[in-house]
Amino acid sequence: MATSQQEKNKDTETPGGRPDQQLEENKNRIENIKHLFHKVLLTDRHQSKLRAEDVFEISAHSIQSHESCAEKDLVQTFLQNLLTINYRARYINIKETNEHHHTKQRENDSKKQKGHFFKAMSLSNKGVSKPDPVHPMDVQMAVFHCADSFLKQLMVTKLSQCQFALPLLVPHPFTQQIEFPLWTFRQINKDWKMRNSNNDIIIKEEPVYKTETPMVSFFRFGSVSSSKSQLMNNLINEKHNTFFHRNCPGSSRTRLLIDGVVEIAWFWLSGKDTDKFNNCIAFCNLHGDAGVHEKQLQILTEMSSVNVVLLSQIDENDKNITKLENLYSDSKPLICLFSEDDSDLIETDTGKYKIGLKDRNQSDVSEELRRAINDCLSSSASVSMFKLEDLSKHSDIRVDEENDEYCRRGREAAQQMMSLLENKSLREIKESFLPCQGKLWHQWCQKNKELHRPQGEDIEQEISRKQTEMKKIRYQQHKSHISEFIKIFIKQMNSYATNKSFFLKWLRILLNEVTSSDLSALQHKYEKNWSKVSKLKGNDKTNQLKEQRELEKISEELQAATFGLEHIIREIGQIYESCSSVKKSKKDLKFNFSSLPSLAAEMMICGFPLELMDGDAAHVPLIWITAVLDELMSIIGDQSIFVISVLGLQSSGKSTMLNAMFGLQFAVSAGRCTRGAFMQLIRVSEEMKYQVKFDYILVVDTEGLQALECNGNSTRHHDNELATFVVGLGQLTLINIFGENPAEMQDILQIVVQAFLRMKKVKLNPSCMFVHQNVSDVTAGEKNMEGRRRMLQTLDEMTKLAAEDENINAECFSDVINFDVQNDVKYFAQLWEGSPPMAPPNPNYCENIQELKKTIISKASKSNGMRLTHLKKHIQDLWEGLLNERFVFSFRNSLEISVYRRLETEYSKWTWTLRSAMMEIQTKLHNKIENEAIHEIDETELQRELKEKSDEVKKCMCNFFDKDPDADILIQWKTSFEIKIKDVQESIVRETKRKLNEILQQRDLKKKIDAHRTQHENNLLEKSKELALKLKDKTNDEETLKREFDLFWEEWVKKVITDSPPIKDINILKDVRKLLSDMYESLNVDHWKDSDIFTLQNYSGYVQEKKSRGLTGFIKKLISGSLSHQTESKVRALINEIVQQTEIMIQSFNILKLGYNNSCIQKLIDYIKTKLKEDEEESVKYVFKKEFFIDLVFSIFKRAEKTFNDQHRMFREVNDPVLYLEKKRNEYYSIFKKYCRGATSAAIFVEIICQKLKEPIEQSVYKQTARDLADEIRSNCPSLNGNRSNIEIHILKKLAEEENFDKYMNYIHNPKDHFKDFIRDEVHQYISDKFSISVQSKMNQNIKVLQKKILTAAHESTEDVEVKRGDVDLWLKFFTQKLSDVLIFSVKDFSGVKHDDVDDFKLSEDVINTDLPSIISEISREFSTDTFDEKLDLNYRPDEILIDHLCRCCWVQCPFCKATCNNTIENHDGDHSVPFHRVIEINGWHYWGTTNLSAEICTTQVANHTAGFYPDSTDRRVLWREYRTAGERFKKWSITPNLAELPYWKWFVCRFQKDLEKHYKKTFQDRGKIPDEWRQITKQEAVESLDKHI
Repeated sequence: MATSQQEKNKDTETPGGRPDQQLEENKNRIENIKHLFHKVLLTDRHQSKLRAEDVFEISAHSIQSHESCAEKDLVQTFLQNLLTINYRARYINIKETNEHHHTKQRENDSKKQKGHFFKAMSLSNKGVSKPDPVHPMDVQMAVFHCADSFLKQLMVTKLSQCQFALPLLVPHPFTQQIEFPLWTFRQINKDWKMRNSNNDIIIKEEPVYKTETPMVSFFRFGSVSSSKSQLMNNLINEKHNTFFHRNCPGSSRTRLLIDGVVEIAWFWLSGKDTDKFNNCIAFCNLHGDAGVHEKQLQILTEMSSVNVVLLSQIDENDKNITKLENLYSDSKPLICLFSEDDSDLIETDTGKYKIGLKDRNQSDVSEELRRAINDCLSSSASVSMFKLEDLSKHSDIRVDEENDEYCRRGREAAQQMMSLLENKSLREIKESFLPCQGKLWHQWCQKNKELHRPQGEDIEQEISRKQTEMKKIRYQQHKSHISEFIKIFIKQMNSYATNKSFFLKWLRILLNEVTSSDLSALQHKYEKNWSKVSKLKGNDKTNQLKEQRELEKISEELQAATFGLEHIIREIGQIYESCSSVKKSKKDLKFNFSSLPSLAAEMMICGFPLELMDGDAAHVPLIWITAVLDELMSIIGDQSIFVISVLGLQSSGKSTMLNAMFGLQFAVSAGRCTRGAFMQLIRVSEEMKYQVKFDYILVVDTEGLQALECNGNSTRHHDNELATFVVGLGQLTLINIFGENPAEMQDILQIVVQAFLRMKKVKLNPSCMFVHQNVSDVTAGEKNMEGRRRMLQTLDEMTKLAAEDENINAECFSDVINFDVQNDVKYFAQLWEGSPPMAPPNPNYCENIQELKKTIISKASKSNGMRLTHLKKHIQDLWEGLLNERFVFSFRNSLEISVYRRLETEYSKWTWTLRSAMMEIQTKLHNKIENEAIHEIDETELQRELKEKSDEVKKCMCNFFDKDPDADILIQWKTSFEIKIKDVQESIVRETKRKLNEILQQRDLKKKIDAHRTQHENNLLEKSKELALKLKDKTNDEETLKREFDLFWEEWVKKVITDSPPIKDINILKDVRKLLSDMYESLNVDHWKDSDIFTLQNYSGYVQEKKSRGLTGFIKKLISGSLSHQTESKVRALINEIVQQTEIMIQSFNILKLGYNNSCIQKLIDYIKTKLKEDEEESVKYVFKKEFFIDLVFSIFKRAEKTFNDQHRMFREVNDPVLYLEKKRNEYYSIFKKYCRGATSAAIFVEIICQKLKEPIEQSVYKQTARDLADEIRSNCPSLNGNRSNIEIHILKKLAEEENFDKYMNYIHNPKDHFKDFIRDEVHQYISDKFSISVQSKMNQNIKVLQKKILTAAHESTEDVEVKRGDVDLWLKFFTQKLSDVLIFSVKDFSGVKHDDVDDFKLSEDVINTDLPSIISEISREFSTDTFDEKLDLNYRPDEILIDHLCRCCWVQCPFCKATCNNTIENHDGDHSVPFHRVIEINGWHYWGTTNLSAEICTTQVANHTAGFYPDSTDRRVLWREYRTAGERFKKWSITPNLAELPYWKWFVCRFQKDLEKHYKKTFQDRGKIPDEWRQITKQEAVESLDKHI
């Protein structure tokens, strides 16, 4: 038998036979592998690698649970399950296709036959062609081969978490080159427990690549019936398939990629008596026949401590016998397992064991094998120890780290940095290498908190001191040198992308390696002391305090010992912030500091987290975070994100949950908890973006609440602050609860409820979900229902308690937030399936993770997300609110404010569209009224005319509210603005109707004047015609004609003067004086000597305050010698109200059309008197002196004098017959000459028509140009093309440029008047600058349009008359009607003009065609800057049109500092507010009982807990923080604490200090002293601050 076998072996080894067979087998193997890659859709991925970022991406597939899938989805499903640390990832069922699903049936299946059992059961399945399914390990290894380095590392890390064996030696699928993937092990850290010599349990934590353990290698030679991998599983963990074996679910007969692979798994000690081995042990498993894989066999036998061989039986002629002899002769222990032997454990020689497997109990075999291994490891004097890194020393295997150039460079750069840390303690490292983030940064943070929470009386002085101290700290930070450590980091981060990612990974790995041992020892020390403190509670106070101090000391050591990547980025952030603060780069920084944020932004894009809140300083570095987000937006754009934040007690599994759900690795140094808050981006796949409304998910992980290990002096206040911040930041907050301890649940729920209450108070509406982890029995439905009921009950109780603290009315949790206890509470199974460190994750936990992920995405899909710009502002608002301590009072939603400002700008455009359209309609109807084409105004008709533009505006509104990126914010105002637009439209219609009705009335009133003027014109024409007939023979003597006409004209003017006396000039002030003297003989009006009440500094000379009761009132009056601030403000407000109303009344008199009458003065004086009387009757504080009434009347009329005179002048020019006819003199002379030269009546008549067209054309051109200009200026003039704030910026800049104190006071006390004057000046300047470019071209364009319309009207009239066979009267009627809506030109203008003898109406058209161009040219020649302003209609001036539009806003002023509410809507809803308040001294506020002006600012005062003010003339004191209780004028103002500087008004106070002191007759002394820091602000800085802040 033996001989025949030898012969067979010889036959197979003949030259040319075996190599050919090997080549064929290798070719088939490669083809099969290619087919495998094709089946699982990895054909192209062997070259173009799968990337880790693609796996993390949120896709439709990633949110679904998959128990089975098609072959093409195997890779995706495997990775998805592996990501959630679900060990069932290897047990995925493949969905069978239809052709393989049906069992083979006989053709005569329908015929049931009896007695054919044997025949039926003997049917063979050979006829069915069903391929083997893809082997699960082939899926794993296919992904491994096609993954990039980072995905490989992620895979191996996750496999380790699943307690699976890890690839140690991996042959290349095509070349069979063996690779050792050392890189993939670098992120795996393991901790275990062991007993020391004193039998104390100690905890060890180490990276696996550093861990030294014995190694036991398992090999199989030949084919055996027993499973080696299954034997190994029984050894390590009989409840878990650490190594995949033939009996695992999904296993198939064919496997292509696992043979030759060596896998490794470790047994880790738990410190318990149940540990199966005495040491931590590495177990290696060579898959396949060891005789075939000689290189792997050689490496493992060299490095192993014990070798275990699995055979079927011993055969001397076996081809592997030599290898077995070598193993046996080696000094290393050898254990042989025989599948065809049934013997028990036998030690055949020293260190050589034999165990039979046939027909034996598996537990017995495992126990014997375990005993043998323990004996081998304990009996050997020098057991060789295995360390992963040593494997890389083998020369003939490929080590991934060495063969990847980028990985090698990254390691070298990281090692270069780490070399600088050698022989230095961790505390020393942080102090020397990271100077900016140590004491200096912590001091700055403390000062910043103090700055936002001022105490005492001299707030501005205190704030200035704090700001100076903070600047000094920033300068100290700036002076500190950048360490070589940080320089190398920055240099590497500026290298090319791939190297950068490796560098960051390596740096994190090496830093963890350096710190883990120290941290582990400190944590063990901390836990021991914590146990002592716990035992001493309530017993020994002295020792308890002593141990507590020791505990805090260890906590500080822990903090000093932590050193990770986040500290490096924090240092760079502080370098950036210090450079930004001092506004220059560091000397040892080789490039501009402005590029530093790009480093952190690129890290975020690469999947690294960014520290949002510094956990050590408990502070958000806003300057740095803002800059990083700006840089992030410049790289990826202003993408839409959905923010998920997570809260929970320390060590409640928050980070584990997030890592399992999204694959996140937050920046946590080895052996420590998360500190502060970190944020990380997760990309949403392109196809998923169609289902959700955002591009990324941003996850914010936080330090655990009540995290005593991390912060020995952590307080409830800190927890509330952190909870408020992350709840406000997150659109969805996950509240993580661990275990079922009622006390712990109550603690976290109270903190969380309080945070949500604050969100409700500031109108933020986040959602929340509760995740209850480590619940013992998550399948018990009844128990879960009871748990939900108890949680809701606790939430309701906590809501009541928190509502009392926050002074909010809320009875239950659902009053605070939309919450569904059935769907918003998730119960999670325990994380581990057994006891660590050998327990795998619980698959139920993984399923819970997947379900939660699906629910989160479902909730998120209903949100519009948040843009990165909004996130940036939101972070700023939340942190500023928290810094001010009283969050609800201090929170200022700047995002909402900015969106509202944009809405106001759009609203301004919409209202302008409506007003502009109505102006067109009004002009057209005005013309028709004047032409007597219409005799009444129908409101319905006005609405119909406006409908087209109204519909256009509605469409624009819908688009804006529905399609704007901030539609979710805008929606809250949609209804109110729709109502406002509707109201504006109705108001415009009513106002237009009123104006047109006035024109109708005025038309009737003017008829007599017009008729008189027409009669003069007609008489003049007749007389000049008579004179012309007499001078027919002298037509060629121009001089005689001129002389005769001039004589005739003078005689005619004398006659007109006799018949109609000329209109005289007026003297308004003289009439006012006379009327006052006649009406009020007792008043002395002669004392008035041109004084102006509007420029007075105070009104103490006009107002007498009623006596205050008591001694304090007397002392106050005695000391101050002036009116109370409240009285001064009320009087000034009354004056402003009277001025505004009198302006309206003056316009209503319509002097321009109806002329001046002193009854106008009577009405105005009566109104002023009545208004003063009403105010006196209402006031209980003061009465007016008689002189006040007189001076107020004169001041008002002095201001209005120009308006009266201008309107009267224009009325006189039109209606004084002499002046009017004088303007027409040249026209009449021209007609006179034509009469003399014998022109026909028709020609003369057309000449008259042309002359009468001149004035209407001119009026129409100026009106249209005024409207066009208003539209252009509103769009193109920088100072007028935005909203109210934009105008204010330009006003303040102009005031600073002029430095005129009186103008400043006018702006401060009379803002509306100042705005109007500013608009007039800007419009005038624009017209002057752009006259030739824009104004004149518009006028020429408009006059050409009119010329074309007139010529068209003449032609069409001729055609119409020809059809109707009419005469010249009909032609004239048609002609005027066709022009009635564009010109004030009608048949009545020709009443009395004789044209009976005109019978050639065709001539009329011809003459108009001939003469009209010359008239147009004549009008055009007069277009100039000098005449433009004079010829504009008072009601159609571009400045007045813009004033009417831009000044329809809120003009209520802050009762403290006179800042004007910047809401652009009149009578708006809600409170008055401004972006920045001013120094209250500007309004004359001073310290009570002194003459010291107050250099305080409203927004800083309201943050003070103790400071107060006196709102009226009594000694009633009101706390600043309760300012709304001071009275009506304070009640409607929203003044939030805000330290954001607007240096402008500080500069103003310093620049005009003496003027202010003189104006208010008080000084900046003692408590009112101006802070020295204010005087350092330059005018340039003040002006620049306007663009930055407003």
